[in-house]
Amino acid sequence: MILQKREVSKKEDEFRALLKEAGDKLVVVDFSATWCGPCKKIAPEYEVKAHLSVVNLTLPLFSLQDVSTDCGISCMPTFHFYKNGKKVDEFSGANLTTLIEKLEKLRS
Repeated sequence: MILQKREVSKKEDEFRALLKEAGDKLVVVDFSATWCGPCKKIAPEYEVKAHLSVVNLTLPLFSLQDVSTDCGISCMPTFHFYKNGKKVDEFSGANLTTLIEKLEKLRS
C-alpha cells in the first residue's frame, strides 16, 4: 500500500479536487499548525503510523481558513476521515492510540 502525502495550501477547490481524486480510498485530513504543541507531540509518531492510511492531506490551519471554517475546526490537531468524498469520521486531540484505532477501523 502506497501512502500519498500532500500538503494543501492553495485554495478550497484544490482540497475538494484531491478528495474527489482519491475516490474510494481512505483520506485522512490533518488540520494542524506548526506552532501547536499537541500537533508537534503527535506528528512524529503519526507519520510513522500513517502507512495505515492511503491518502494523507495536511492542511495548515490558517492558510486555508475557508476549508477549516467549512469543516468546523475548533481545535488542533483535528483529523477528518473521508471516503468517496464524504466525511465518515473525525478525531480531535493528540491521543495516538485513538487515532490509530480509527485509522485501522476505517481502512478495513
